[in-house]
Amino acid sequence: MTTTPATTASQAKPAKAAAQTNHLVAKLWNYCNVLRDNGMSTIEYVEQLSYLLFLKMVDELEHDPFETRDFSAIVPPKYNWASLVSKRGFELERHYSETLEVLGSQPRTTIGTIFAGAQNRITKPALLEKLVVELIGKEDWTVTGTDLKGDAYEGLLNKGASDTKTGAGQYFTPRALIDAMVDVCQPRPSDTITDPACGTGGFLIAAFAYLNKHHISKMPMEERRAFDTGEKIWGNELVTGTARLAAMNMLLHGIGKSDGPSLITVGDALAEKPSGKHASLVLANPPFGRKSAITVVGQDGEVEKEDVQYDRDDFTATTTNKQLNFLQHIMSLTAVNGRAAVVLPDNVLFEGGAGEKVRRKLLKEFDLHTLLRLPTGIFYAGGVKANVLFFDKKPPRADGKPHTTETWVYDFRTGQHFTLKQRPLTRAHLDDFVAVYKPGEPAGARVEVKDEESGDFGRWRAFSYEELTARDKVNLDISWLKDPALEDADSDLPPEVIAEEIVRDLQSALVEFAAIATSLGGDVNVPEAEEE
Repeated sequence: MTTTPATTASQAKPAKAAAQTNHLVAKLWNYCNVLRDNGMSTIEYVEQLSYLLFLKMVDELEHDPFETRDFSAIVPPKYNWASLVSKRGFELERHYSETLEVLGSQPRTTIGTIFAGAQNRITKPALLEKLVVELIGKEDWTVTGTDLKGDAYEGLLNKGASDTKTGAGQYFTPRALIDAMVDVCQPRPSDTITDPACGTGGFLIAAFAYLNKHHISKMPMEERRAFDTGEKIWGNELVTGTARLAAMNMLLHGIGKSDGPSLITVGDALAEKPSGKHASLVLANPPFGRKSAITVVGQDGEVEKEDVQYDRDDFTATTTNKQLNFLQHIMSLTAVNGRAAVVLPDNVLFEGGAGEKVRRKLLKEFDLHTLLRLPTGIFYAGGVKANVLFFDKKPPRADGKPHTTETWVYDFRTGQHFTLKQRPLTRAHLDDFVAVYKPGEPAGARVEVKDEESGDFGRWRAFSYEELTARDKVNLDISWLKDPALEDADSDLPPEVIAEEIVRDLQSALVEFAAIATSLGGDVNVPEAEEE
């Protein structure tokens, strides 16, 4: 079939943008190679590039004749980009260090978050001069628009996340998974959106992109401006260095203002219960790793011995399990009639004690309508078996009946084999899940998937509240499919993929046995998995 010119043009535009983005990512990554030679870790050299990119882009916007906003007051003239390029050698190094210190002294603003505690780690004056004058200084970073630059910066973060040994990967959720979660949650203009463990800001950016695509043209200007003030969208991150990457990432995607209030707060999200600021949509992937040095004391008051403890009377159970505490925090953070989508490891679904208490509350007081079982090989933390829990918060029922009537489970794990390099997860791999989820339609529209010949269930089936609560310890770690590739001696899977599957299964088994031992009163630590 002959392709029409209109179709060709519509296909060429995104292809050109993708090529431009890839070109910029490659350029930025080459700059990182320069900094890596100076002995920096991945997250450190991405931070250093963030500082310089910010100053260069503010300078471009300030001198853009078509820009209506006033950028002259964002960075004092004494410390702007022009002040850097006018200096050389040791004078440039001294002035740059002073610039970072001054810009970091603006608390509770986006610029203050980006430069908070910033230090110049480019210890060679000649290298700093090369970056400022020859590399970043000779590129126009804002000429092709915010979205392209934002995509390029996020591409840089994605490449940096592959360096798991320096801890960068733990802050990055696969964009394909984020997009699928956002697509089924369908952010609305009326939503208030947050991520209490936002990492580099991927969920917040994807939610904002969805609103831009589907609703921005119908939103009044006041509603659009609310996304720049922290009223409509905000995040929290524990690590200062990661928070600055999130603030920069959001700013490059058109969310917030550099001299406006910071949309990213820095601190432990579990330390305090939400006080008057709940969200109608919570999207999150809390950090992996089961044990925490902090105990959060819930209503049961069963205190474990730890160095630090938080009192959270809005929690049902006391535990040091970080994921269980984040789940309880998100249950509290979600507004009544709000919804949440949270990535959590398997132990949250089967662990007894505190885990059972939390699951019973989730099923009774919330509508846990969907559970997506994820495959291994898609996260930078090795051996992780995770799931996405989708639930809605409902007002208390006068009749005492549970809000969950049935939970639909999609098994995207069995028979799926991914690796970060040879077979990475793409958004297309999740198309079937999004289709059977039927976003925007009532739960009654969903249909179970069965094999026409055998009558066996496919990847999508429902379980009633009674079935779930009758399971031992309300175990939600449910599977019913068999992996034909691993059972078939003639499988065409490459040997390295099969080997990786075995390693991940062993790692996951260790985590699960450790959870069981801990629930029985033991104290077991499972070593972190090494990079693939």
